[in-house]
Amino acid sequence: MEKLLSELVKRLQEAYGGDLVSVVLYGSVASGDQQAKFSDLNVICVLKQVGVAELRKVEKAIQWWIKQKQPAPLLISVEAARNAHDVFPIEFLDIQQSHRILYGEDLFVQIGVDRTNHRRQVEHELRSGLLRLRQRYLTIQGQEKEVVQLMAKSLASFATLARHALMLAGADAPTRKREIFAAAAARFTLDSKPFETILQIREGKEKVSGERVRSLFASYLEQITKLTQAIDRL
Repeated sequence: MEKLLSELVKRLQEAYGGDLVSVVLYGSVASGDQQAKFSDLNVICVLKQVGVAELRKVEKAIQWWIKQKQPAPLLISVEAARNAHDVFPIEFLDIQQSHRILYGEDLFVQIGVDRTNHRRQVEHELRSGLLRLRQRYLTIQGQEKEVVQLMAKSLASFATLARHALMLAGADAPTRKREIFAAAAARFTLDSKPFETILQIREGKEKVSGERVRSLFASYLEQITKLTQAIDRL
């Protein structure tokens, strides 16, 4: 991992020179909650400005990075790093609280996020996530493995939203998924069992099949719905 990150920074420096302001690692790896099967190296590249010319300059470096089975970095300008937190409060708060500077300046350390914008985005993302979860289930409900994979892959996003729900409620907000769901269950009167079971599946410690897949999905959906309703009342 360290070799990959160092090589990426080197290639970004070669591509951008003095226009490269910072390179930042964020996400589950930065917070120490990564899982090999599901966690990527998420990187933000901050430039003085971002246009077509900047996108073209980094083409070879990004092609190499994608061949390492990693997602393309986010390219943002200094102006966006300083001013876009009002429309992306979840993302900016997460970066602020769990990030690692690989190169250059730390532009995220003094971010201030408005609570109203934060609550609105949390509810929006929860409701959107529920819609996508139901929509996907409609097309795969007869395929057990696909349903299990759907729950395993979607869990990280809902962990992030549960964490931000705790922040909005004024409660302690852990960074590790297991602790997040335990805290959310206690604060919002949820059942933590479906979250724990899916975590066990992600970790390769448990398998489910048959009727248990259907009942697990039903419980998972129910708890996320209850969390969404709780945020609506805040």
